[in-house]
Amino acid sequence: MPAMSDFSCNVKENIKRLETSLNVERNFDILQREVMIAGHRAGFFFIDGFVREDMVEKLMQFFYSLKESDMENLDVFLENGMPYTEVEKSGNVDTVITQFLSGVSVMVVDGFDECLLIDCRTYPMRSVSEPWKDRVLRGSRDGFVETLVSNAALLRRRIRDPKFSMELYGVGRRSRSDVVICYISDSVDKSVLTRMRKLIQSIDVDALTMNIESLAECMFTHKWINPFPKFKYSERPDTATAAILDGNIVIMVDNSPAVMIIPASIFDIIEEADDFNFSPIIGSYLRITRFFFSIVTWILTPLWLLFVNNPDWVPEFLKFILITDDITVPVLLQLLILELAVDGLKLAAVNTPTMLSTPLSIVAGIVVGEYAVSSGWFNPEALLYMAVVT
Repeated sequence: MPAMSDFSCNVKENIKRLETSLNVERNFDILQREVMIAGHRAGFFFIDGFVREDMVEKLMQFFYSLKESDMENLDVFLENGMPYTEVEKSGNVDTVITQFLSGVSVMVVDGFDECLLIDCRTYPMRSVSEPWKDRVLRGSRDGFVETLVSNAALLRRRIRDPKFSMELYGVGRRSRSDVVICYISDSVDKSVLTRMRKLIQSIDVDALTMNIESLAECMFTHKWINPFPKFKYSERPDTATAAILDGNIVIMVDNSPAVMIIPASIFDIIEEADDFNFSPIIGSYLRITRFFFSIVTWILTPLWLLFVNNPDWVPEFLKFILITDDITVPVLLQLLILELAVDGLKLAAVNTPTMLSTPLSIVAGIVVGEYAVSSGWFNPEALLYMAVVT
């Protein structure tokens, strides 16, 4: 038995219901047009900026050429009168509204109690250029963009495996943001996949305001302070593809140029695309070097502070690391002040126009550093070790 439809066979009632649900009078970008198709009145709704005008014109030309026999019922109309492939019918008003607000055009025809959902949308988007944070010396030069369909195509182009799946979910009571879980069914960890599905389906928020970051906050709540990440971000399709082929899960969110790779260890975090674009020896060397300097940045300053406070522990060949000048400010306080100063300069550099970034670097690195040492606030050794770990 077919499901009951929320719409009637009266096109005027259906148009009125859609106008009320969509609040057409107070939305300038929601456009509506009523036309006659083979003696049947039809209402066409679409959002300006989301629709391909050339496709709409072709559809209208085809509709005007239909005959009465083509309008016998909705199935006949879809078979004979709808040349476009991406079309479906729905009698659920919530589904119709959600699809329409995502850019799908909606059509109601007199005599039919279901709506036609015609996917002839297009989104404003930038080119798939290389992300500036993940630049490589070799390899592909494309990157993810803010359009989910384009990002899915970049992955599908690289993984031509029928077992590669992309599951779509809607998150957010108001935003209804599209969230996609990407994996290969015969290589993914089933327990992790099941957990990710449950986490996404259990999210109860109004909207994913910051897209992928908001999704991460909803999925992985911080029960205690853990400085280590549970996942990895990437804006490169080749990196995401490599992760999927390794059995990991990639989560994409519409309007976000970054994807989430799950699970991720500390070794995955320090990986870069160049590690795979060179020979195994060079790639391994780059990865080991990166991991070594990561360890150095974690332990160098605390270890140096420990030796400064306990000079008797330092062997003779390492005496040069100790502070020989007078200490006017406690060393720990110097390091804390320098850390705050460096973070402040980073924020200033991020929010400074490109034309002023070079003068800012000169002032911060030379003038401020030189006068800070000469004035006696900081010791040169403290500035040196803080600069190394920064």
